[in-house]
Amino acid sequence: MSSLENPINESLVRKLLAAQMPLWAKLAVERVQTGGWCNDAFRLSDDKVIRLPRLPEYAPQAEKECTWLPKLAPHLPLAIPRPLAQGKPNDAFPWPWAVYEWIEGDVAIPDRINDMRAFAQSLAQFICALHRIDTKGAPLAGAHKFHRGGSLTVYGDQIIEAISKLRDRIDASLATDVWQRATETEWQQAPVWIHGDVSVGNLLVRNGKLAAVIDFGNMGIGDPACDLVIAWTIFDEESREGFRKTLAVDGETWARGRAWALWKALILAAEIGRDNAYEARDPWKIIDTALRDYAHEN
Repeated sequence: MSSLENPINESLVRKLLAAQMPLWAKLAVERVQTGGWCNDAFRLSDDKVIRLPRLPEYAPQAEKECTWLPKLAPHLPLAIPRPLAQGKPNDAFPWPWAVYEWIEGDVAIPDRINDMRAFAQSLAQFICALHRIDTKGAPLAGAHKFHRGGSLTVYGDQIIEAISKLRDRIDASLATDVWQRATETEWQQAPVWIHGDVSVGNLLVRNGKLAAVIDFGNMGIGDPACDLVIAWTIFDEESREGFRKTLAVDGETWARGRAWALWKALILAAEIGRDNAYEARDPWKIIDTALRDYAHEN
């Protein structure tokens, strides 16, 4: 990474552990290939994983997870990461980092899911449980979580640019309508807990069923619409409707969720944004799904 003096690799991990967590310094270290966009991850032996932020904008995530995940876990129906230790910045690495308990499971690509309807219902139940947790002292929407839980209008310039670039390949008028109608609404209730990035890479399955939700780096409280994006990512029409019904979400929040999904897919298709997530492989499919779903409702 250009912003780091030392590359994030096994050697750096061993150096950090030796300096701050010597009991774990001799454990086997193996890079996790699906570590994510914000962090590099390395498995430590069989039961732990260390995550190090790639850029300064991701640096607050470790401390936030170490503070809040233990408080959320008892209230949730699925496994979430359990922090074991938090590392401090030093001469070798300039940002906070953390070690977590390893959670067994495979990334939830559609081919690994036995029953998409049951998967959607299980995820909706998890999100509902998250919404019921006390929010006292929790971090509000802001730049620290890329405005997840905040207003869609933060990304207004990006959506205008993306639609303009893609107007020969998409129904630009329909896409604009999806965005405008969504941004005319806002969350009217008290802020609720959000994950901030409910995506394929952050959901783990075992035996074809949803088993865990990971990577809470964008968590906080606010408008829950951003956590609905997956409805237009991998769900079919029946699963999407079941997801919505279990959540009992109102029409305006659903519309904002669809706009979040459309925004991300459009900026990826227009090459305004970058991501290595599963969803980045075919943003056109997500665009088509979101636009068809909107047209069907209207």
